[in-house]
Amino acid sequence: MCSNLLESVRSQLRVRDKFGAVLTASVATLAVEVAIGMISLAMWTQTQESPGLAYNGLQVFILIIVAPFLAVAGAALCGLLTVGLVMPLLVGAGWLGRRLSGREAWWWVPAVAAAGTAALTPLAAVPTGDGLLPVLGGGLAVAAALSAPALVARRLLLPHRPPLSGGAMFGRVVLYGTLTVVTVGLLAGLGTYAGIVHAYEPPRLNTQRAAGTWTDGDGGTLVLTADGHATATRIKTFDIVDLETVTRRCTGTGTWSFDPGDGPWAQEIPVSVANCSMDNWAVFGTPEHPKLFVFIGDPDSWDLYILQRPRHN
Repeated sequence: MCSNLLESVRSQLRVRDKFGAVLTASVATLAVEVAIGMISLAMWTQTQESPGLAYNGLQVFILIIVAPFLAVAGAALCGLLTVGLVMPLLVGAGWLGRRLSGREAWWWVPAVAAAGTAALTPLAAVPTGDGLLPVLGGGLAVAAALSAPALVARRLLLPHRPPLSGGAMFGRVVLYGTLTVVTVGLLAGLGTYAGIVHAYEPPRLNTQRAAGTWTDGDGGTLVLTADGHATATRIKTFDIVDLETVTRRCTGTGTWSFDPGDGPWAQEIPVSVANCSMDNWAVFGTPEHPKLFVFIGDPDSWDLYILQRPRHN
């Protein structure tokens, strides 16, 4: 009886050790995927239309302070994903492999993950309003993201492979994951430098292209003529009074000019209208749909007042 009890305890310890090893390996792999995803997101963001806002020093400082807490929260989330998705994926893939083909194979993991996300694709497409193909592509990306930690953790459960502890697997994931993240970062930087990834730049305007009617979509218009005359009708202006931003509507006539600066990011359109306190307008948008903007209040607030060409139906 004592031997049976001892064997039961040993079995429970082995299960607990395997659970901890799988959890550790999966969380580490998910963390590497998050780092690669952040690099990819940063590269994608650089290609999107943006007014090129300056970094907010206070927000960067706050981010540094809360970074450790975000890391802990991220690790907890990766742990929940492991227990709720990665481990069931491992169990389901192993069961199907033994049930349908008589043995387990690594490719059952991505196959089951892809089948599961594909089955949920129609349900995700309806509330998001996106087309079926974009949602399916997103589902396959999720399947790949779940398959990677499952395949790494699967190595710890194979009986015919030399035993490997969770700590050893964690070290391997950290080593190779760090090398992968650094490689992805270097490739992203080289891609941008070589022009393979085209970072966004504002459209290049000139006096002729800047001339015309601009509207804020809320009853305010700014008309710039090619001969340098400006007419503002209910254009908003912003002043700081007692540390508060005060908004006024401005109507009047005046002059304007175009300053190309030393590049597309430095373009400015100074506008001078009587009885109006108006900052120089900067440029962003696209060549087909350029936009003008000024900051509302403190530039670090990232609030913009935007003018666009009126859209005709």
